[in-house]
Amino acid sequence: MAGFEGVKWAAKQFRYILKDKTYELMESDAKVYAVSRSIHYGLFLAFEGIRFFCKKNESGGLEVIFLNLDKNLERFQRGIAFNLSTSQQEIAPSAEEIEEVILQFFREPDMKAFLNEMAELHAQGYLRPFTFDEEQSIGVTFPGNPAIRGVACRYERYLGEPFSGVVVPHLVRAVGVNGTGNLKLGINYLMSVKAVDAARDVLPEAGSALFLDDNPNAPLETRNVTEWDSSCCLFALRDGTVVKIPESSLILPSVTIQGICAILRQRGVVVEERDMTYGELIQLSQKQEVVAICSVGTAGILGRAQRLLLVDKDNQVIGTQEADESHELYRIIGEARTYFWDIYQEKVPLPEGLKLQKFGI
Repeated sequence: MAGFEGVKWAAKQFRYILKDKTYELMESDAKVYAVSRSIHYGLFLAFEGIRFFCKKNESGGLEVIFLNLDKNLERFQRGIAFNLSTSQQEIAPSAEEIEEVILQFFREPDMKAFLNEMAELHAQGYLRPFTFDEEQSIGVTFPGNPAIRGVACRYERYLGEPFSGVVVPHLVRAVGVNGTGNLKLGINYLMSVKAVDAARDVLPEAGSALFLDDNPNAPLETRNVTEWDSSCCLFALRDGTVVKIPESSLILPSVTIQGICAILRQRGVVVEERDMTYGELIQLSQKQEVVAICSVGTAGILGRAQRLLLVDKDNQVIGTQEADESHELYRIIGEARTYFWDIYQEKVPLPEGLKLQKFGI
């Protein structure tokens, strides 16, 4: 299963209370109430994953660099608002407000040693803001004292290549009618973990599971491919095109996949944004028209599946999709991953449609 490797956490976290707009710096292991709606019922649990890079400028000062940070914060803001009642919407923070809190956290003197070390190592940074109900209560109601907390770490690797996956058609990651599939909510990710567990019943070494849509009673071949268990999906085809599944109530609007597609377009690759049915995927695989199926997300950027097992309605394997490492598009996609991280380090030009933000800290 996908996981972080070589992680080191910053020694501090922040807490921002939504009602009175108060900010507090806390120890990284600061506790939460054992009795909380967030713990007992999963209420008011939204989160975000934000990649960042730290460097020293010509004057020796620290800078923190984000790519399309506004997209991350807009997505996080929507998740927060979803978890609040109609009467609480006035306390939902704006994306700009969340940005100010995050920058305050990075500018804390207690964060300087950690960020200096990151800059020296040219390490990958990961910021995880999340929500929590700070009130002691087990009532099944909206949060009484909603807050944002945030932690940061550096890491070496996530998921990586090669990895294998399995299509898991009998589980549904999210239900479109609830409008939750396009938000980073805790309620979605239990199913992600369960799906990988189910995939390992078919292939013990499986590292990922590929979901179909939320129409389990429809004929299997008519259902649309949606996402991997915890990342978005790209299909690289032998004719040189790449297929991106369009955003919907079931698809998380991935900041990373937007960047990868911009890089591919800059390289002259045709990126088609359209649905792909499971039946089409099976046919393309049988004809060896699929070069690679890619997992795209914040932490790992992009990983190309070495193989994907295709199953029928009885969970029996009906085919195996193998990556074609000799195809030029396979190489180009790998280079896009490197280019994406190089943008943060300002080693390469910024593709059209992307926004690089630098803040002195």
